[in-house]
Amino acid sequence: MSPLTVASRPLGGRLSGAGSGVMMAVGSMSCVQLGLALSAHLLDQLGALGIVGLRLAWAGVLLLILVRPRPRDFTGKDLLACTALGVVTAGLMMLFMLAIARIPLGTASALEFLGPLTVSVLKPGGGRRRWTVLAAIGVVLLTRPWTGGIDPAGLGFALGAAACWGTYILLTQHVGDRVTGLSGLAVSIPVAGIVALLAAGSSVLHAVTWPLLAVMLALAALHPMLPFSLELLALRRLTASAFGTLMSLEPAIALLAGLLVLGQIPSAAAAAGILFVVIAGIGATRTGARTPQPHNHRDATPAPARGAS
Repeated sequence: MSPLTVASRPLGGRLSGAGSGVMMAVGSMSCVQLGLALSAHLLDQLGALGIVGLRLAWAGVLLLILVRPRPRDFTGKDLLACTALGVVTAGLMMLFMLAIARIPLGTASALEFLGPLTVSVLKPGGGRRRWTVLAAIGVVLLTRPWTGGIDPAGLGFALGAAACWGTYILLTQHVGDRVTGLSGLAVSIPVAGIVALLAAGSSVLHAVTWPLLAVMLALAALHPMLPFSLELLALRRLTASAFGTLMSLEPAIALLAGLLVLGQIPSAAAAAGILFVVIAGIGATRTGARTPQPHNHRDATPAPARGAS
């Protein structure tokens, strides 16, 4: 039995419902921001697609070794869903990296958040739309997209990342409901790694050295393996609506990291944005718990989220 599988079981027993789900979501977002910060100095060596490809490839290898998914745990539809999730995951990470190479990070983040925001508004569930609206106002105040120029290609990449992010949330919840433990992730992430490496092309292989491979292995554990694992577990405890709203906390986490680590003092608008998204996150947590989902797809189909029609 793998360490990740063992570790996931006590979480379900000791922490259940929306409270544990939001803790996992916030932990995931924190790992993402730290991983991005530590990866920034490698852009000149590997390029955006090279970094994404190597991180996803290493994360896929780690998950296969630690989780060891068994074919008998999957139906044909489960494997298809995991494969689709892998393709969407690769698209999300690659499109966002391509976007921030062309347009300001704040503008790209605001545009990318349209994906989770759309899920929050349209997906039936426990989250209430007023929290989504409040979160949207907070994200706009935090990122202030009107201050940066829009490159047409960058705009297209950011909107593509938004579509992938919204789809990723729905597929991750579906896979988490259908497949026990982290087995679904241990299939989807290797698929994502293959897609990303194919997109990066052979040029990334010429830039790789053994020390660089070791660094990328460590970064892969930090992001995406740990965040995606936490998100899958969180989406077993939260509705997709509440989870989409909670994702609005990510710009606030990034801004706070800049204040604490880099000494960047936020403007009054950014401070107001943090307040709005924190309030929205609290509201989403109180209304976003899910009914526990059965995982034996041979005996039962997933129950609908609480409040779903």
